[in-house]
Amino acid sequence: MKLLDLTLPSPAENLACDEALLDWCENGEGEEVLRFWEPREHFVVVGYANKITNEVNVAACEKRGIPILRRCSGGGTVLQGPGCFNYTLVLRITSDGPLRNISAANQFIMRRNRAAIESLFRTFNLQPSTFNLSIGGHTDLVVSGRKFSGNSQRRRKNFLLFHGTFLLNFHLALIGELLQMPSKQPDYRRNRAHGEFLVNLKIPADQLKNALNKAWNASEELHDFPKQETHRLAVEKYSTVRWNFRL
Repeated sequence: MKLLDLTLPSPAENLACDEALLDWCENGEGEEVLRFWEPREHFVVVGYANKITNEVNVAACEKRGIPILRRCSGGGTVLQGPGCFNYTLVLRITSDGPLRNISAANQFIMRRNRAAIESLFRTFNLQPSTFNLSIGGHTDLVVSGRKFSGNSQRRRKNFLLFHGTFLLNFHLALIGELLQMPSKQPDYRRNRAHGEFLVNLKIPADQLKNALNKAWNASEELHDFPKQETHRLAVEKYSTVRWNFRL
């Protein structure tokens, strides 16, 4: 697996890069890849099927000048910004492998990510059992009943895109200001407000990179990526009202 540690200048470019990597692999031009990126500004990202008016406090976002974008994968709405850490996996699907369907892929990837976090707890002399580290929803990682990582996937015939966010040192109070209560929520949330449900992991980003890199055996750096397709998607799709506000 190749490693791409790349944060692009704009929210649209960072979202576009994930889709471009998936297309690149699906078209037979690229290999499996693990990407890291860390947002430099705040922006809202709704899931592929989310309706913005149900999930986002649009007036509050407009007042603060915070853009609202839509990603190509499913899942719920998130607020991105400094203190969030993002990873992207583009993995090959085989008919008899652990990624053969949505449920199997969720279990396989989340268990490996959880093992990476457990290794970090050991590094910082913390006991995972003390913190009740678990997979709370289908693609949530939870510590002591509070979520610190959400994830989603998009599938093609031969490859899938699986990406997610880790809360490390994020301004959690801002989430409650800019996002509505989600229209769909896992049972373990118990209708808790964002500030009561979410938690920062408070682990250095470099340490998390190392743990995920080891977990996914991304041993070789990717020196090239689909730049032109990323730019095209950023301009023609992820920067447009037609795509971002389509629902």
